[in-house]
Amino acid sequence: MSSPLKTIKAIDEQSQELTQWRRHIHANPEIAFEEVETSAFIAEKLESFGIEVHRGIAKTGLVGVLKGKTNKSGRSVALRADMDALPMSEENQFDHKSQNPGKMHGCGHDGHSTMLLGAAQYLSQHNDFDGTVYFIFQPAEEDQGGADHMVREGLFEKFDIDEIYGLHNWPDLPVGEMSIASGPVTASSDSFQISIKGKGGHAAMPNLNIDVVSAGSALVQGFQMIIARIADPLGKAVISTTIFQAGEAKNVMAETARLGGTVRTFGPEMRERVEQAMRDVIEGVEKSHGVQIDLDFQKGYPSVINDEGATAKALSAAKDVVGDDKAHGNFVGTMGAEDFAYFTYHKPAAYILLGQGKEHGELGCAMGGLHSPHYDFNDKVLSIGASYWARLVEKALS
Repeated sequence: MSSPLKTIKAIDEQSQELTQWRRHIHANPEIAFEEVETSAFIAEKLESFGIEVHRGIAKTGLVGVLKGKTNKSGRSVALRADMDALPMSEENQFDHKSQNPGKMHGCGHDGHSTMLLGAAQYLSQHNDFDGTVYFIFQPAEEDQGGADHMVREGLFEKFDIDEIYGLHNWPDLPVGEMSIASGPVTASSDSFQISIKGKGGHAAMPNLNIDVVSAGSALVQGFQMIIARIADPLGKAVISTTIFQAGEAKNVMAETARLGGTVRTFGPEMRERVEQAMRDVIEGVEKSHGVQIDLDFQKGYPSVINDEGATAKALSAAKDVVGDDKAHGNFVGTMGAEDFAYFTYHKPAAYILLGQGKEHGELGCAMGGLHSPHYDFNDKVLSIGASYWARLVEKALS
């Protein structure tokens, strides 16, 4: 028999209000660094709870500050939610569908913000903890690195944060299950652009030319050998060459070729190792094929690294809410990227996943998964997430 949910009664009683907030945010999506109305809505709610609000961090980001009844320990904990939507069109037809063409909450950030608001409301009324809570509402998680911007603008200098926690909804987990693990849990997201210069000429006389297509093919094969034979089989690394462009005519060997793609790796060591291996392959192909190759390797989000101690606290809080049998400490990680990673390189941190199922709701909205035009956050898990945040604060600041 599975354990019953142990959500907080006071939060459950606000479930209708939480649903209204979430659907309001969903209907009014704003993309990276444009979350003006979303930020204002959240700030207004926080202030109505009596929480001190600091605006304008990384343009539209904000931080709410709530002190416990006592602060003898001087400890603090930060809880983070992302606010931005995706630049995509929504194909749902329910009443709270996007009212902003070409913008959609297709990743559940509307739910993330609402769950943190629900926890803030509860904790403002039940502040029997020792220390300070920082509610971080972050802009621009989707590809723009809003977390990095907040760090660069002095987030950890302005606020004395000891630990920071993040949460993301996960359609592949059933409703009411949560999953986490210590160590790397998301992949770094890097990209590469390669230009190859050879010598073009008549395709019937290849001996007079320098073949950039053969050189490019050797690169693609060499990159796959990195994954097959150089990268640790358990180290989770992917190199996908997604662009290969060369030539315009069947009887003309191209002078130049262009390759591009993505590199996903777990942890900083594997990231550096794979990049260096790619450079080694390029050097070898240059020499063996007589071409000139230029590499532009662009680093994106690093891996989220969960701290062992913070992970233990997060898992304990999750068990308090969803039960021992539904809170899993063996998450295998995802090749997706998440800019919460920037926080984890500055403070002990933990990032947990909250299950919400692939199909849900009285509206019968079939979820195609994160970033699907049919996606909608499951309002049934709002009180679970908010209760988790509240229990985490109570544990961290007991």
